Amino acid sequence: MKKAILATKVGMTQIFNEDGVLTPVTVLKAGPCVVTQIKTVENDGYEAIQVAMGEKKERITTKDGSGKKVIRNPHGAGKAAVGHFKKAGTTPKKYVREFRVENIGDYTVGESVIKADIFAEGDKIDVTAKSKGKGYAGGIKRYGMRSGPSAHGSKYHRHAGSNGSATTPGRVFKGKKMPGHMGCVRVTVQNLEIVKIDVENDVILVKGAVPGPKQSLVMIKETVKVGK
Repeated sequence: MKKAILATKVGMTQIFNEDGVLTPVTVLKAGPCVVTQIKTVENDGYEAIQVAMGEKKERITTKDGSGKKVIRNPHGAGKAAVGHFKKAGTTPKKYVREFRVENIGDYTVGESVIKADIFAEGDKIDVTAKSKGKGYAGGIKRYGMRSGPSAHGSKYHRHAGSNGSATTPGRVFKGKKMPGHMGCVRVTVQNLEIVKIDVENDVILVKGAVPGPKQSLVMIKETVKVGK
């Protein structure tokens, strides 16, 4: 992988091309992402760059071990997030992620900034985000199962049917599709196409839908599978 960036989902809209064909697109506000750390084989056992995006107040960021009050920071870089960002020469950031890129020699901590222009129109990308949470859902909504008869004589309509297999084996197998929590999981959609890029505003328009609600974090990477 050579190209990757963090973004936030703005929402969906539609655009027309020169031939008047309508295309539904997802608007992503990409970066700018600053490189806060470079992982090497000698120090960490693998090569990667750590990038950060989005401003965050220092008072709600974990401190540098100076005895000040520490507030839990789920998106921070360890227990000393403030010190980590100061070492990188930048202010505290909201999102911190790693990308295993091939060309880590092209990046410098605190100086390299990744923007939307790293991609171009027509590029194929993989998008990773956390899907929308649907709460507790039944089998029909969760897995698209069939409902029972709708007549009055039916004893069930949307309720689950038989789960077991009689006396043998006498239990419900793991992985059985049943009602439960739906959504709010990490989802990757592969081989999406970049329709347009607004370099000045760091906006990327991606053809089709992207997982997650509005204002959620999205990771954009160079695709690993080239479609037909």
